[in-house]
Amino acid sequence: MRIEQLAGTEVPAIGQGTWQMGEDKSRYKEEVAALRQGIELGMTLIDTAEMYAEGGAEQVVAQAITGQRDKVFLVSKVYPHNASRQGIPQACERSLKRLGTDHIDLYLLHWRGQYPLEETVEAFERLRDTGKIGRWGVSNFDVDDLLELNAPACATNQVLYNLEERGIEFDLLPWCQQRTMPVMAYCPIGQGGQMLANATLRQVAARHGVTPAQVSLAWLLRQKGVIAIPKAVHPKHVQLNAQAVGLQLEAGDLEALDQAFHAPTRKQRLAMV
Repeated sequence: MRIEQLAGTEVPAIGQGTWQMGEDKSRYKEEVAALRQGIELGMTLIDTAEMYAEGGAEQVVAQAITGQRDKVFLVSKVYPHNASRQGIPQACERSLKRLGTDHIDLYLLHWRGQYPLEETVEAFERLRDTGKIGRWGVSNFDVDDLLELNAPACATNQVLYNLEERGIEFDLLPWCQQRTMPVMAYCPIGQGGQMLANATLRQVAARHGVTPAQVSLAWLLRQKGVIAIPKAVHPKHVQLNAQAVGLQLEAGDLEALDQAFHAPTRKQRLAMV
C-alpha cells in the first residue's frame, strides 16, 4: 500500500469512507465486515462523521475496529452547528462514545458554519491538549476559507474531488500542495455510477484489465499529497479498491481522460455533496 503523510503520521493513500453506512441496521454486519476486510488489506484509514446516519456510521466503525484500534487511523467530523467553544468538546465526547475509543486521530470541521473560525480552532486545540484528538483539520474549505483560517496547524482539507469534479485543480489543489497540506478526496469514484459509465474511462480500464473505478482511483493517486476515501460494502469492491493503488496510468491514458473530463480553465465554485 502506498503511503502518504497525514497529521504527522504515515497513512495509506487509499482509505475507507463510511458515508451512508449505519442507515439500515439490517446491513450493519455487512458494513462492519467490509471495513474489517479493508483494514486487513491495508486500508487502515477510516473516515466517518457525526452527520453520517446521525452517529450510526460511527457505531459501525466502532464494531469494525474492536480489538484493533491501534491499527487504525481514525478520522471523524463535527457538524458546523456544534463547532462552538462549548459545542465541540461535547460533540467530540459523543463521537468518542459511539466510536468506542478514547481518542480520534484527526477531527475535522465538516463545513463552515455560524461560529467564528478562531473559536472553532481554540476548541480544537483544547481537545489536542487533553489528548482527545491527535490533530484537527477542515472539510469543504476553498482557498479564501483557508486564507481566513490562517492556521499552520490545520492538517488537511477534505473535499469533493474526482474525474467529474476537477474544479479544485485550478487553485485549491495547487495551494494545498505548495503548503504540503494533504487533500482528502471524498466521492473519488463519483456518485450513482454515471461517471463510471463514461466510454473513455471504460476503454482505459479495458486496456489495463481493471475496472473504471480502479482507474478513477489511480487517476487521483497519481498526485502526491492526495488521499482517496472510497466507500465499499461488497467484498469484491473492497478488494478492488485496495488493488487500485498499484495501477500506473500511462501518458496516453491521462491524455484521453483529460479529453473526456476537462480540467478547469477558470475559478469554479467549490463543489460539495
